[in-house]
Amino acid sequence: MGMTKYDRLLYILNLLRSRRNLNAGRLAEECGVTERSIYRDILALSEANIPIYYDNGYKLASDNFLPPLNFDYDEYLFLRTALESSPLRLTDKYADMARKVQAKVEACLSESVLKRSKFTPIATHIDIASSLVQERGEQFYSVVEQAATEGRCIEIEYDSIHSGLNTRTVEPYFIIFKDRAFYFVAYCRLRSEFRTFRLDRILSVKLTDELFSRRDDINVETYFEGSWRVYSGDPVRVVVRFKGAAAKVVQTCTHHVDELVEAADDNTVLYTVTCRGLEEIQRWILGFGSEAEVLEPEVMRMELASIGRYLSKTYDK
Repeated sequence: MGMTKYDRLLYILNLLRSRRNLNAGRLAEECGVTERSIYRDILALSEANIPIYYDNGYKLASDNFLPPLNFDYDEYLFLRTALESSPLRLTDKYADMARKVQAKVEACLSESVLKRSKFTPIATHIDIASSLVQERGEQFYSVVEQAATEGRCIEIEYDSIHSGLNTRTVEPYFIIFKDRAFYFVAYCRLRSEFRTFRLDRILSVKLTDELFSRRDDINVETYFEGSWRVYSGDPVRVVVRFKGAAAKVVQTCTHHVDELVEAADDNTVLYTVTCRGLEEIQRWILGFGSEAEVLEPEVMRMELASIGRYLSKTYDK
């Protein structure tokens, strides 16, 4: 979605104040328009008595018409880090918005903060891992968000891990970034229950005109309560004995809000938790290999034994 001319003119001003040596080609690339449009924009800004001149790139003769924001350096650094690390930058709607917000902030910094930001190395970097297929995130995020905001049904072609490819009509409630990907929670008419859908498993989406009535008891604060990560199920008590390096890992990290970690005298750790569903926690336990032994529930012990037999048969050759 392109910027309006007003937004583009303001964005150009912000870019000229915060960056150097920007020619028409670079400005056109930043704004997503042709160089010809940039030339017209520069002319429009000049006619509005904004002092712009060209010297190895377009520059502002004065930026006194832009009042500084009352940010100190630490506040600016926090906002910049939050914007640059947000997974929302992977979506079509918020990628451009994040760039515009950052440009506006940098264009209105006080002289002291602006000077410090140029000569102080950035020490804090946040890398939030994402496995989102960016093309699908760009294509579908805004449609799902619009449907959730307006209370409209969407028709999706969805590639489910368990049931494969099918088409279904869903009533989307909210989108959440969780466990490295964007998901949305919706009432699925095909399954007649609420389901969690991963955004990049959508192959196509159609926004319909059909409205739905939202339930008050479905919200992001409580929906994932008790889940290990994303998916849910019946509450199950899980008890695991960890040893070696796995015991140290379990003791130094919090993995679930309701976990109980008890250290024993033999350098092992007894880990107890009640969570909804077994699939995700089972994958986590498998990652520790021989340093983890499930004591409860019996159904998980049987499943892991079956996996063990398969691994032995496959690799013991």
